[in-house]
Amino acid sequence: MVVAEKRIISQEEYLTHERQALEKSEFFNGELIPMAGATFNHNRINENLSIIIGAFLEKASCQSFSSDMRVHLPATGLYAYPDIVIVCGEPELLPDGFDNLLNPVVLIEVMSEGTEDYDRGRKFLRYRSIPTFQEYILIDSQQVAVEAWRKNDLGQWTLAEQSTSLSGEFSIQTIKLSISLASVYARTIGLVTAKPV
Repeated sequence: MVVAEKRIISQEEYLTHERQALEKSEFFNGELIPMAGATFNHNRINENLSIIIGAFLEKASCQSFSSDMRVHLPATGLYAYPDIVIVCGEPELLPDGFDNLLNPVVLIEVMSEGTEDYDRGRKFLRYRSIPTFQEYILIDSQQVAVEAWRKNDLGQWTLAEQSTSLSGEFSIQTIKLSISLASVYARTIGLVTAKPV
């Protein structure tokens, strides 16, 4: 059996490739990480959140971006596409200009079966190297479940809020916004209520 050799590429090659590619890939340690296709519920949840957050921030000093805004982590070399990014103040971009954000304060990931372990584990660990990063929101696309992680004054990350009921809500503390789970999961299909852990 012949094992295919991994092709390692530079950050410059990745960015050139990504700006022309039809499908998005993240990048870490010289390797492309293909993005999984999103389900109906993933897209519905992402759109619901984009509308709610975008409308709330319409006249604020913070702004949100959807999943096409790439975030770069110079400390780890990761290039990633969070589902929703919130930045406060002026967006800081890589010197090449226009599509690599450096200073997010809130990152939101809508998890699927194929991404949950990565979103909770290595990706979250890598995101923590961003100095401006304050809140991480994880939203399950298969069952009703939302977690809000926050960085405290000592730089430690703690699970600050967890809700598994459509009658519940969670807050994005950085921008002082409370969101009902009913509005997050509106018009999704086939979801189950999460069982308490």
